[in-house]
Amino acid sequence: MKLHADKIPSLNTVTAYDAQHIEVNAQRFEYSILLMPDNPVQAWSINAFSQLDEAHFLAILGQKPELVILGTGIRQRFAHPKLYAELARGHIGVEFMDTGAACRTYNILMTEGRLVLAALIIEANV
Repeated sequence: MKLHADKIPSLNTVTAYDAQHIEVNAQRFEYSILLMPDNPVQAWSINAFSQLDEAHFLAILGQKPELVILGTGIRQRFAHPKLYAELARGHIGVEFMDTGAACRTYNILMTEGRLVLAALIIEANV
């Protein structure tokens, strides 16, 4: 799906996505990524929701977002709270949604000036 929202050129914006890729500022990524408005896009070493562990959330904690939108692949799933307990202790909100919804939500929050991090899973072999 291509997105045509108000784009702020200096910020990372999701410009398209489907089950096999995410496009940020017209650059295609065919793997899972961590995305924040002002930071370079980072590869995220996960290719299935079932691989999520505490280390993945600790990597997110180091980015110091105020809110995390976790795109769980082609369908919405929820991680066990113990996996992201450190984020909760740091008063960082976590929302789980399918990756498409996470892309759209990230764009909205980013244009509102929120310090949001989108952790977007592209599942292998989908």
